[in-house]
Amino acid sequence: MIKLLKLKHKKALWVLAVLVVCQPVMADRLKDLASVAGVRTNQLLGYGLVVGLDGTGDKTTFTQQSFKNLLTQFGIALPAGVTPNPKNVAAVAVHADLQSFAKPGQQIDVTVSSLGDSKSLRGGTLLITPLKGLDGQIYAIAQGNLVVGGFGAQGADGSRITVNVPSVGRVPNGATVERLVPNSFALGDTLTFNLNAPDFTTAKRVADKINNLLGANTAFAMDSTSIQVTAPRNASQRVTYLSVLENLEIDPAEATAKVIINSRTGTIVIGKHVRVAPAAITHGNLAVTISESPQVSQPAPFSEGDTVITPSSQIGIDEGDSRAFVFNPGVSLDEIVQAVNQVGAAPGDLMAILEALKQAGALRASLVVI
Repeated sequence: MIKLLKLKHKKALWVLAVLVVCQPVMADRLKDLASVAGVRTNQLLGYGLVVGLDGTGDKTTFTQQSFKNLLTQFGIALPAGVTPNPKNVAAVAVHADLQSFAKPGQQIDVTVSSLGDSKSLRGGTLLITPLKGLDGQIYAIAQGNLVVGGFGAQGADGSRITVNVPSVGRVPNGATVERLVPNSFALGDTLTFNLNAPDFTTAKRVADKINNLLGANTAFAMDSTSIQVTAPRNASQRVTYLSVLENLEIDPAEATAKVIINSRTGTIVIGKHVRVAPAAITHGNLAVTISESPQVSQPAPFSEGDTVITPSSQIGIDEGDSRAFVFNPGVSLDEIVQAVNQVGAAPGDLMAILEALKQAGALRASLVVI
């Protein structure tokens, strides 16, 4: 296998393809576990105007200035002191994702969002808008009719109903790529795979899998995220080479023991490897009831006294049915769920139990609160 890379390129790549077909199906493809360094999406942003609205434009100062500048570009000069106030124009932010290797002339989708007080962009048309990257260069030009999923209606008395978000729309294939984004894909003698979920065990398994296929020292794990692989310099051969590698079947390592708690929604997710050390727990519901029964005191007839209301409160406390349960050494996920269900703990109660177990050092897992 070590001599495989020394064969002629075409023959070597054909042999690689045959070897991949012979590999047994394992868990996940490498392309689902990692991405190639340098192959990434780039964000583009622009500022433009949407016209043709049905009276739902905005009245902000910067919209008026932008509209005035637009007219000036077409040779239309407004009288001094005159500020345009069109009701069918809205200032918008336009953004798009420029995929890797996008070539000039290709088209991409854009999203258009209102910047001012426009209530709806429905029926509008985006005028020509340059889209820039973080380096300030123009990479695409956007223009086209908006597709808005939401809508709104308003009555004469001010009542209003809105469905979804009519102040945001999209223009399918609304931008044309004008500039090629440079990347390092075809540079150097190596390729680097970056794991989506960093893990030392998974990184080692990826390197071992590639070395078993192509020969020793072809790949090595740089850290818990990156695996560097020797690759041909020719761009076309590198594409075929990468196609072979990204379809390798990898058995990823199992995740670390974690308990995820979403305090806003009450969602609790307990990982497979969560364990609990010996611990005894009791958890009861404390119900406090306060009832008010004000007493009215009337003065005697002809006494010229005042009617007095005397507050009277009754407070009752019910501690509920407080039951205890014990976690034995090495308790599994199923046993934790069964124990909690037996005492009828609600999600809020379970959060409190898990946090208390963590504070006591009995929860063998990371407690993550989001």
